[in-house]
Amino acid sequence: MYESAPIERKDGSPVIGLALGSGAARGWSHLGVLRALANLGVRVDVVSGCSIGALVGAALASGRSDQLESWVRALDWQDVVSMLDVSFRGGLIRGDRVVQYCAEHFFASDFASLNLPFACVATELHTGREVWLREGKVAEAVQSSIALPGLFSPVLRGGRVLVDGGLVNPVPVSLCRALGAEIVIAVELGSGVVGRARRQNPTMADDDHGWAQRLFGAIGLTKSERETAGQVSELPSLPDVVTTSINIMQMRIARSRLAGEPADVVISPRVAHLNMMEFDRANEAIEEGEAAVERSSALLQQALELT
Repeated sequence: MYESAPIERKDGSPVIGLALGSGAARGWSHLGVLRALANLGVRVDVVSGCSIGALVGAALASGRSDQLESWVRALDWQDVVSMLDVSFRGGLIRGDRVVQYCAEHFFASDFASLNLPFACVATELHTGREVWLREGKVAEAVQSSIALPGLFSPVLRGGRVLVDGGLVNPVPVSLCRALGAEIVIAVELGSGVVGRARRQNPTMADDDHGWAQRLFGAIGLTKSERETAGQVSELPSLPDVVTTSINIMQMRIARSRLAGEPADVVISPRVAHLNMMEFDRANEAIEEGEAAVERSSALLQQALELT
């Protein structure tokens, strides 16, 4: 288990930690949470992250979350596609291009250069072990944490093959406490995701899966013969099967981990309507992140005043 040096505030107030959860494109709502917490005067002392939460957390710990927010707000679908580096070895996308861009613009070079204590979670593929990343290059650690199986290629780091940390710890409260946090504010992105398609208007189903068709078209994969003939399959598309399965898995794991390792406050942005690869819808996600903090403001105030 990772052990950090004790953190003490000069004013004697409790050390506040932020645990940012996994959720792919829904994770842009983390940026809204950061902005709203800052507006409330909540000063974060340590941060942990998993998957997209690791990416946003790394930018926060580097002092560049505002720059990241400005960039993602301007993203359109063409920008997202331009960041895709197609690979059929270990995953559909390598992930090098987007991580390198973030490393150049939003991340400190290594953990020793960060403004805040930060760590992220990955999963060792061959053993299933939870891995806490706290040393070396920040970009390499983030890329390991976001390596979503089937979509992003695994990362070889220190002789280990690492994939997305959401397989074992989607909302890393335990890691946040290990970093020294006395109060942990967790941001969980899975609320309402499972069963979303069942609740939607059936006439909207084809539009809802448009992101998958656009993604496949961008990398040169065409629709099935049945779809091109105008016959809509009753079965979901391959990316929809993969992402829905991951949603179910991570939601169940997150609920279990949060029950056994509870945060002091859990913020749950309502972003179930966003698909995992819709990184071009950041404005909606960020606004909902801010709204989620507003809904949790009484709990935040209580948690901060009772200690």
